[in-house]
Amino acid sequence: MSILSHSGAKASAYPIRQDWVWITALLIVALLLMTVNLGGVPLRDWDEGTVAQVAREIWRSPPEARAWLFPTLGGEPYLNKPPLMHCLMAIAYGIGGVNEWTSRLPGAILTALSVPLLYAIGRELFPGRLPSLLSALVYLTWLPVVRNGRLAMLDGAVLCWLLLLVWCGLRSRRDTRFALGIGLSLGLICLTKGLMLGLLLGSILLVFLIWDTPRLLQQPYLWAGIALGSAPVAFWYAAQWGHYGREFLGRNLVQQSASRIWKPVEQNDGPPWYYLLEIVKYGVPWVVFLPAGIRLAQNNLIFGWAKLALVWSGLYFAAISLMSTKLPWYVLPLYPALALLVGGKLADLWREGRQVGVRQMPGEGYSPLWWQVLGGLGLLGWIGAVYLGWIQQPREVDVGIVMATLAAALTVAAVLVRRQNPQFIGVLIWGMYLSLLLLMLTPHWLWELAEAFPVQPVAALVRSHTPAGETVYSSYGDRRPSLEFYSDRRVLPANAERLQKLWTNEPQVYLLLDEAALKSLELPQKRVLGQAEGFTLVQRVRPPAQTPPL
Repeated sequence: MSILSHSGAKASAYPIRQDWVWITALLIVALLLMTVNLGGVPLRDWDEGTVAQVAREIWRSPPEARAWLFPTLGGEPYLNKPPLMHCLMAIAYGIGGVNEWTSRLPGAILTALSVPLLYAIGRELFPGRLPSLLSALVYLTWLPVVRNGRLAMLDGAVLCWLLLLVWCGLRSRRDTRFALGIGLSLGLICLTKGLMLGLLLGSILLVFLIWDTPRLLQQPYLWAGIALGSAPVAFWYAAQWGHYGREFLGRNLVQQSASRIWKPVEQNDGPPWYYLLEIVKYGVPWVVFLPAGIRLAQNNLIFGWAKLALVWSGLYFAAISLMSTKLPWYVLPLYPALALLVGGKLADLWREGRQVGVRQMPGEGYSPLWWQVLGGLGLLGWIGAVYLGWIQQPREVDVGIVMATLAAALTVAAVLVRRQNPQFIGVLIWGMYLSLLLLMLTPHWLWELAEAFPVQPVAALVRSHTPAGETVYSSYGDRRPSLEFYSDRRVLPANAERLQKLWTNEPQVYLLLDEAALKSLELPQKRVLGQAEGFTLVQRVRPPAQTPPL
C-alpha cells in the first residue's frame, strides 16, 4: 500500500510544534540559498535592467509625481506591468541604496518564503509529514526556481503569491475564513504581473475546488475575499485608464498581455514542446522521477494531492505551451506542482526501500532505469568537471568544483538506487543543495552575462562623459536596458545610416561606436571622450563661430 493512500490522522492543533520547526528550518536554508552572493554579478538584460530602472525612477520621484501609481521608464509612461514589485524594490533602494543586492532582495525573499509555503500546502494534502518535506526540498533544489527567484524580476513574487493562494484554498476546506485569502492572493498576483496571469492561476484553483470541494464555492468568505482582492486591482486599472486612456488598453492589456497568446512578442517564439524541453534540460535530477510521480497521482485520484497536482500541472502546462510567446521564466509557476508529484513519489520510494527485505509484488521496487540515468548523468558530470576545471584554457576551476560536487552526488545516488537503498533521496537533496550553493557563490549562475560585452565599464564611460538626461546612440545592434540602468542615460541602437544622419544634422550628439563603425563612418569635428570594452564614445564638436572682418 502506498504511503500516500492511507487515511493518516492529522493533529488537531495545526501546525504543531514539529511543523513550525520544519517551517523555520526550510525558511533559513532557502534564505541562505536565495541571498548568498546576490549582488555579486551585474543586472542582466532584459527584465532585470528594465524593472530596476522603473524602480529607481519611482524611488527618485517626488511624492506629488505619484510615480508609485503611474511609473515611468526613461521618463516615458511604463505601461507594461503593474508596479507592486517595482515599489517593493524602490523601498529597498530607500533603505540600502541603488545596487544589485537591493534590486534582487525583494524577489529573493519572496521566493524563499514560497518554500515553507509549499511545505504547508503539503501538510494540507498529504497524510504524513515526509511527502510534504520532500516536496519542499525538491522545489528548493530545482535550478530554475533558485536562479530565476534570485533575479530582479517579478516571477519570484508570483511564486510566493501563487503558493499563498493555493494554501488559502486548501486551508479553507477546514476553516472557511481562510477563503478570504484566496481573493487577496489573486489581487497580489494581478498587481504583480497583470490581470491575465491572475485569471489563469485563479482558474486553475477554481477547477480544483469544483472537483474536490465544490461546497466552498457557496461560501460568502470566498466571494468577500475576491471582492476585497479585486478592489485595489480595479482601482489601479481604472486609474491607468483615466490617466492614459486607450493608450493604456492597447499597450498593457493587448500588446503586453493578450497578444502574447496568438503572436510572439519580440520574436520570442518556439514549438509547443518548448517548455517540455526546458523542464528536461534544467530538471536534473528530479525530472528522472517525474513520470513515476505522474503515474502515482493518476492511480490515486480519490485524494486531494493527486487532484491538485494534476490539475495544476496539466492546465498550466497546456496554457503556456499553446501560447505563441515563449520565455523560459513562464514555466516557473509549474514547478511547485511538479515538486508535489516528485515529492509524493520519493516518499513512496522511501517506503519501498525500507521494505527491501519484504517480498515485493511484481512491478514494485526501484526502476533499473533510474540508477542507469543517474549514473550516466554522474559520468557526464565528472567529464565536465575534469574538462572545465583542469583541461580547458582558461580553466574554470569554480565551475569544475560545482560539477564535481553534483557528479559525486549523482554517482552515489545511482549506487544506492541499484541497492534499493532509500538513502539516495537524502544524498540527492544535499548534493543538489550544496551544488547550487557553490554555483551561486560563482559569477556563472547568471551565465547570460557572457553573451554580450560587460556593461559596467561601458556604462561608467557614458555616465562620466555625458550630461544627465542625454540620449546616446550606439552602433551595437540591440538595446540593453542594463546599460541604460548603469549609465543612467538612454542608450539607443542605430544602424550606420541613422548614425551618419545624426552626426550630420544634430548640433550636438554622442555616439557609442565599436571599432568597425568608428572606421566606416565619416565623423568630422569629432572628439574622442574615452574607450571601454571595444567601444569608443565620441562627441561632435562645433567649431567656434568666426567673427566677420571689420
